[in-house]
Amino acid sequence: MTLNTPKADTTNVTTESIANALSQAIHEHRLAPGTKLGEDELSDIYRVSRTMVRAALQSLSHQQIVEIKRNRGAFVAQPSLTEAHEVFEARELLEPRTARSAALHATPDDIVLLNDHITQEHAALAAGDRGRALYLSGQFHLEIARIAKQQTIADMINVLIARSSLIIALYWRRESALCESQAHHALINAIADNNGTLAEELMQSHLVDLHSALNLHELPPVKQNLKAMLSGDPTA
Repeated sequence: MTLNTPKADTTNVTTESIANALSQAIHEHRLAPGTKLGEDELSDIYRVSRTMVRAALQSLSHQQIVEIKRNRGAFVAQPSLTEAHEVFEARELLEPRTARSAALHATPDDIVLLNDHITQEHAALAAGDRGRALYLSGQFHLEIARIAKQQTIADMINVLIARSSLIIALYWRRESALCESQAHHALINAIADNNGTLAEELMQSHLVDLHSALNLHELPPVKQNLKAMLSGDPTA
């Protein structure tokens, strides 16, 4: 999704499309944790009313990727060190069992889709688009939750992965971990072989490795130009 200055025709712009555009910008690290999301500025960027912008921000606050502060406005959330640990510990509890279940339910079409995610992730890395690669990596984990046919748990994992994107933006220390794609390849192979035990073990190891790649020290806030960071069309 690309978002330069929004198009003059905003007929198809909705609260949901604005929320989705902002969510993807956050996932792809085009909007850093702590960035102020001013209603007036967003209204100008998307050429919609502040009411629509406010509703989109409220939706993102329910997903815990935007924080709305009384009398100060909305900001991209900044998970604390404690929250960073808790999010990855929760993923380490939920996702291994989900991977096991996915291995028992996966169809050939599901395996094709997972492989397509990896292909796109590699292409993003080759193009130097680290943010896009991280977004696709998160989507890969969500697809596994979908394949597992555990909707309630999938909803929880969706929130945790959104929080993980913010955590990685703040505390990532080992760039090479992003390129260790053999973890995803091995997971796909285990799921394709309907090997639930191996899929569970591989997911556990993968998440522990990601957790260990965090630099859990307080970092200074990052200032960004909101309009410059948003590139794309919320109607896309």
